[in-house]
Amino acid sequence: MNFSDTRSIGLRWSGDALVFMGGTGDGPEIAIDGDSSQGPSPMELLLLSLTGCMAIDLRMILEKSRVPVESLEIDATGERASEAPKKYELIRLVCRITGPGEEHESQVQRALDLSRDKYCSVLHSLNPEISMDIRVERT
Repeated sequence: MNFSDTRSIGLRWSGDALVFMGGTGDGPEIAIDGDSSQGPSPMELLLLSLTGCMAIDLRMILEKSRVPVESLEIDATGERASEAPKKYELIRLVCRITGPGEEHESQVQRALDLSRDKYCSVLHSLNPEISMDIRVERT
């Protein structure tokens, strides 16, 4: 298999409870906390990674389509299995976009479809059995 892009990160225990510090080595570190008190938990980071990936896709696609965007927010809710491995079984995303008018509705939907179906590498790295509910709200 030929890989065109390889990424590396590092993670180390902080010495405090379930708090770990991690990063790329070139930029700032973030706290990852199994108790969510000093930073997001790994499962919360997964949702944050998914929303970040989709938000970047949406912003880039809408910019290329010359659709005005004043603000863009994505909220995520993940419903986890009750037993180990407590994986996400359903993820709901709500994208709130301010700026596009009604005349841009098809372009906004196309951007969402392209992110979901083609470009969002985080989404495509997840188990395909996870149910996804994604919707857009214009504000």
